[in-house]
Amino acid sequence: MRILGIDPGIAIVGFGFIDKIGSRLTPVQYGSIQTESTTAPEIRLLQVYEATEKLLDQYKPDAMGIEKLFFNRNVTTAFTVGQARGVIILAAAKRGIPIAEYTPMQVKQAVVGYGGAEKKQVQEMVRLLLKLKTVPKPDDVADALAVAICHAHSSGLYQQLNGAGLK
Repeated sequence: MRILGIDPGIAIVGFGFIDKIGSRLTPVQYGSIQTESTTAPEIRLLQVYEATEKLLDQYKPDAMGIEKLFFNRNVTTAFTVGQARGVIILAAAKRGIPIAEYTPMQVKQAVVGYGGAEKKQVQEMVRLLLKLKTVPKPDDVADALAVAICHAHSSGLYQQLNGAGLK
């Protein structure tokens, strides 16, 4: 099963494709989609959408995990990230790719075993679990791989619940 993990954003979208064969996880490709802050918001969203489409068409994931929007204090940022999430989800939905959403706490729990884990702990576990030489940069890329790992660990349960009409 090929899984795409997404850490959404408007300036930087982290992505990570992994293959899950049995209990083994193998990195396939990872990186980021970046847009310039001086570009009009609608063009930035179009750039994220088109780049996502290219990645989906090239790597053909069987499933996508995406981080749920974590609303902190900055409402403007939350709206823009929400819009970016929307175009990413749209690109996957157009291709019939099943989408699962995970909170940051769920991702930390799945990767580190503790929902209150520090960012550095998550990054190091991503490196270890995927047998990478270094922690992927920028941080959004490591976060996206963490989401993919979370989905790999949760996919059986998610599919059972989703198939039963539960979410």
